[in-house]
Amino acid sequence: MSDNGHILVVDDQQEICDVVREYLTSEGYRVSTAHDGTAMRRVLSQTPADLVILDLMLPGEDGLTLARSLRSQSAIGIIILTGRGETVDRIIGLEMGADDYLPKPFHLRELLARVKSVLRRVQSRTGEGLQPARSRARFAGWGLDLSSRELTSPTGEAVRLTTGEFDLLAAFVGNANQVLSRDRLLDLARNREAGPFDRTIDVQVGRLRRKLEDDPQNPSLIKTVRGSGYIFTPAVDLS
Repeated sequence: MSDNGHILVVDDQQEICDVVREYLTSEGYRVSTAHDGTAMRRVLSQTPADLVILDLMLPGEDGLTLARSLRSQSAIGIIILTGRGETVDRIIGLEMGADDYLPKPFHLRELLARVKSVLRRVQSRTGEGLQPARSRARFAGWGLDLSSRELTSPTGEAVRLTTGEFDLLAAFVGNANQVLSRDRLLDLARNREAGPFDRTIDVQVGRLRRKLEDDPQNPSLIKTVRGSGYIFTPAVDLS
């Protein structure tokens, strides 16, 4: 059997761990399981993983806290599992650095498709070509370092960006003066397709506007194109 990568499933429900492990193992992946954050760290200290499938509702540290901790330390792939119906949980998960989310209950074939998609993204950001040929961008007085992921205001102040905000801004900077649909922005920023009720991009655009725009209610940098999506209007200088 081929080794397509090591996946760690973190869920406090034994049945879910067993079912996912059996299915993904049959698809050629090495699979480990853990039931909480302590066990997750123990597994990772022994055998690095390529992807963590992480439940939100865990005893002790919750999944959002663990996702943030994982992302601060590595480029590991993260898929959030959530039994909650609240959109805000999915948005926060992505803001914390998760690559994708999947609501429970889920189909194993859909999980597999998302696993493959996230692993492709992980390979692209950890393999050759991870560092962009052009690593700095300037627009409307702002500076964005694509390597260190730092944003500097026209007055020279550092402006904190979440992972989701940086990914979205980098997508805009790389496609300035192009009308980008929500689906296209999700593909560029998160390498996934939007669901029928996915408002993640709208929320993150609103947050970026509050950080970039003089008047977020009347934006001049990130404009809405009614019925089509958004356009990043300033000229971008890449170096």
